[in-house]
Formats: sequence, C-alpha cells, structure tokens
Amino acid sequence: MYKATTRAILVTVQPQYLPDQSEPAKSQYVWSYTVRIENQGDVAVQLRSRHWKITDGLGRLQEVKGPGVVGKTPLLRPGDTFEYTSGTPLSTPSGIMGGTYQMVDEAGVKFDIEIPTFSLDTPTAQRSLN
Repeated sequence: MYKATTRAILVTVQPQYLPDQSEPAKSQYVWSYTVRIENQGDVAVQLRSRHWKITDGLGRLQEVKGPGVVGKTPLLRPGDTFEYTSGTPLSTPSGIMGGTYQMVDEAGVKFDIEIPTFSLDTPTAQRSLN
C-alpha cells in the first residue's frame, strides 16, 4: 500500500499485476490499481482532473491528463472517501507510476494533491535500486 497526504487529503494506492491479461511473450504487461481518496480535512473538495506520469522499466515516460477519474468528478465532504479501480499496460515487466489530482475547495480555490508514486512489478521482475 502506498500513501500520500496533501492538505488533509489522504490518497492510498494498491497496485496488482494481472497475469491473465498480460502476454509476456509479446511484451504486454497489465496492472490494475485501486485508489482511495479520503478527505480528512474540514472543508469539502472536488476532484477535477488527473495527471499521471507512467515510467516503464526502460525509463520511457508517458503522461496521461484528463478530467476526473473513471468518468467521475467526486465531491468529498469532510470524512468522505471515494474509491475506484483502473489499470495500465506496460511493454516492460516493471515500472513506476504517480502523479497529481487537481482539486477545488468550496471557496473555488484550485490545488494539486499528490498521488503517491508506486511500483509496478511482475512477480518475476528483476528489481534494482537506482
């Protein structure tokens, strides 16, 4: 489990390799990831957009930007949580992923919150520390 807190908004991510959707012989590896966003603050916030940075095992960066997540722009009142599952493919057996969500508070102030960087590793991936 990977965690980051920004302005009392806790984001946790749990990635999972999907061997049934992957084809290593064709350099196709697929992961799902479940994200939980919890408003631990005292003001309502709404998720407006996402900005992901996905880096494969060869260091190639792909950026994904867009409105909301899984077609939604959830409003999180104090104490609320929102959870969703999505996925990503890579052409290498490992990589990393992280980014930011743009939020807006009830006063209309926009701010970014951190999505913790998390590791995407197949069970057989050779791991190295950089």
